[in-house]
Amino acid sequence: MYSTILFPTDGSEESLEALDHALDIANRYEATLHALYVVDTGYPYGDFDSVAIEWGRIVDALQQEGEQTLDEIERRAGRTDTAVVRTILEDNVIHRAILQYADQNDVDLIVMGTHGRRGIDRWLLGSVTERVMRTADVPVLTVRSEKKSET
Repeated sequence: MYSTILFPTDGSEESLEALDHALDIANRYEATLHALYVVDTGYPYGDFDSVAIEWGRIVDALQQEGEQTLDEIERRAGRTDTAVVRTILEDNVIHRAILQYADQNDVDLIVMGTHGRRGIDRWLLGSVTERVMRTADVPVLTVRSEKKSET
C-alpha cells in the first residue's frame, strides 16, 4: 500500500513525535522513509538594532540544524532497518516545497507532526501542516504533539 513515505520536519520536539508513527508504517510496509528538512528562506531577516545580519551565515546555521535533525532521524530509523532518503531544501514557502517534493518523488503518504496551536497564534502563524493537509494529492497523517500548547 505504501512504498514511499514522506516525513517533513522542522526539527522541533513536536514534529519529531510523529517520527515513531512514520517509522512504524514504513517498517510495516517495508517502505522507504524520505526525511525532508526545508530551510525557510522567506523569513524577513534584516537590520536589527543597527546590526547587519549576514544572510549566508543564517542559511548555513539552518542547514547545519537540518543535518543534525536528519542525523537523528537516520539514527532512530536504524533501529527498525528502515531505509531513509535524506533531503534538505531551501524555499520561502515551506508547504509548497513539501508538496513539490512529494509529487516529484511519487510519495504515497505524508506523515507530519502538528504543534497544536489554537486561537490567534494559529491564525497569525498559520500552519504548514494544515496547508499540506488541505492541498496534498496523497493521504496526510497528522500526529498531534502530546506537549501542551502554550495558547
